[in-house]
Amino acid sequence: MRLGVLDVGSNTVHLLVVDAHPGARPLPAYSHKAALKLAELLEADGSISPEGVERMTATVAEALEVSEEKGVEALLPFATSAVREAANAEHALGRVAEETGVKLEVLSGADEARLTFLAVRRWFGWSAGRLLVLDIGGGSLEIAYGLDEDPDAAVSLPLGAGRLTAGWLPGDPPDAADVRALRRHVRAEIARTVGDFNRLSPPDRVVATSKTFKQLARMAGAPRSVDGPYAQRGLSRTCLEEWVPKLAAMPAEERAGLPGVSEGRARQLLAGALVAEAAMDLFRVDELEICPWALREGVILRRLDRLPAL
Repeated sequence: MRLGVLDVGSNTVHLLVVDAHPGARPLPAYSHKAALKLAELLEADGSISPEGVERMTATVAEALEVSEEKGVEALLPFATSAVREAANAEHALGRVAEETGVKLEVLSGADEARLTFLAVRRWFGWSAGRLLVLDIGGGSLEIAYGLDEDPDAAVSLPLGAGRLTAGWLPGDPPDAADVRALRRHVRAEIARTVGDFNRLSPPDRVVATSKTFKQLARMAGAPRSVDGPYAQRGLSRTCLEEWVPKLAAMPAEERAGLPGVSEGRARQLLAGALVAEAAMDLFRVDELEICPWALREGVILRRLDRLPAL
């Protein structure tokens, strides 16, 4: 069957169309993205601005039209942290449902971490052993650990690259004092969770997902996306530590010229790098691997698990 997963995130509305059935690997058929940047469309009270609600409604409507054109039989629509934490989330979701007929399921942070972990586990398989999974989104950082398909520990922290850029790094390039303040904040937030994971056995493999980690890895010399999903991609803490001060000194326009860095995400790349560096340092990770599957694939896999086998 042809499934469509509609991800209304902090940065983009992303429709991923796949051909899939239970017991088989989902095969990507089409991908449609539209910039949203909800983190930049929040009012002082934390509510999504009228412009933000309008933009979200319009982008969902556009994605719905694309899904119909591509023959999607079942649409799996969901929203993440930017909508979840908005003061007027109920109003925004109601407006989308009224105008488009799409009822967005709002995932909790723990659900995001669990579904991302499921996708990583399926990609690497049982032989990967104990996995520690890191995922930096636009609004939050997800961390999960476990040996099975359901993680033993899963947390979500408000450390997304878009959120932090909007709230902590107003300059372009940012002021050095702002960068230091954000670095302290990020490390304090992550440090609160490290003890919970350190009580567990050391991971056999550390894996990262998300556009932020993929761009950081590509910037550091990992294979290009055109080299395919099976090309091995990784990121070392040493390399990341060398890049952070360079990114801090660059304006967004210059960052956009780096390998693998898109213009739309260039401004928030520094915040993402600070989160990645802090997580790798505090969890004592020297090297990690990049997984091409993440939350959207986890949503698809969970849906397939609930369908009867052919």
